[in-house]
Amino acid sequence: MEKKVLEQYIDACELIKETEKDIRRLKKKRQTIVQTNVSGSNPDFPYNPQHFKIAGTAFTYEEDSRLRHEEKILEERKENAQRLKTEVEQWMNHIPQRMQRIIKYRVFEGLSWSQVAAKLGRKATADSVRMEYLRFMEAA
Repeated sequence: MEKKVLEQYIDACELIKETEKDIRRLKKKRQTIVQTNVSGSNPDFPYNPQHFKIAGTAFTYEEDSRLRHEEKILEERKENAQRLKTEVEQWMNHIPQRMQRIIKYRVFEGLSWSQVAAKLGRKATADSVRMEYLRFMEAA
């Protein structure tokens, strides 16, 4: 696994959240219903006034198809990000647990090497953790 892919994992996770938010916004926009009251009368005698409630969407068929197309594009973007996220998580499950922790702290949380070493404990130094990471990434 390349370091670039690991860094893209963070962006993929954020992209999934943002895309889900955009999809919810589009669905809410499509479900916007406008209601109003109109008045009229019977067409025949006696011409009694009557009031009617009408409801409908505030956009046209073209706008609806455009919104559906945008939603489809967002779904594809979400699927691609989800695929990358799943790929990285599967790879993470097959590496040693110590390396999982190092990658989590350094790449995903953005901690410095000394902070990673402090989190790992057990006489780990910043340089030893960094070299362990570099050797692992060269071998992977």
